[in-house]
Amino acid sequence: MSALHIKRTVFHETASYETAWHMCRRIRTAMNNDDFQAFMGIIEVDETYVGGKDKNRHWHKRSHKTGGEASGKVAVIGAISRQGKVIAKAIANTRRRTLDGFMRQVVSPKVALLATDQHPAYGKLTAQYPHEIVRHRNHEYVQGIVHTNRIESFWALLKREVMASFHQLSRKYLPLYLAEFTFRHNHRQDAQMFDLLIAGCGGPSPGLGLS
Repeated sequence: MSALHIKRTVFHETASYETAWHMCRRIRTAMNNDDFQAFMGIIEVDETYVGGKDKNRHWHKRSHKTGGEASGKVAVIGAISRQGKVIAKAIANTRRRTLDGFMRQVVSPKVALLATDQHPAYGKLTAQYPHEIVRHRNHEYVQGIVHTNRIESFWALLKREVMASFHQLSRKYLPLYLAEFTFRHNHRQDAQMFDLLIAGCGGPSPGLGLS
């Protein structure tokens, strides 16, 4: 729910939009996964871009460029375990050094399989992981257990909810929304999800920004 929606349905006229927005920000901060454990098993990794279409921006705010970061969208990388857990992070670019840093942080070298698409930045992962790729450019999407269907489904859900509830996300606060979507996904079968969330609202606020 957007902060404006919460103001209208929860606070009515008793609080300002800024109060509702601050509450939403605090809740999303509590959803940040500080005690993340590196993934094991079969892992899918993929990158995507989040942001509005250049043609929909005001003329003086358009980049007049096409494709990924050049169009003003924010790059996001994610990893999902076939066991169900997911992590997503906003990144400054999709260069090899950036993606390798994400891999070392979230994927254990003892994984059974690391599946990605054919992005050039993933080219040297085979030396570090049991790495297999699917070549989407060749209309190849599944090779036995090698595919990225689950992480791509997560991206589709993320973008659909962004458009339905928030319409657009700022680059500055995108990490908080990613924390929300990953928290909800990872705890979707947890009966104590709400209690866990409220307990986390008293903790310190993590820093924001792109890695």
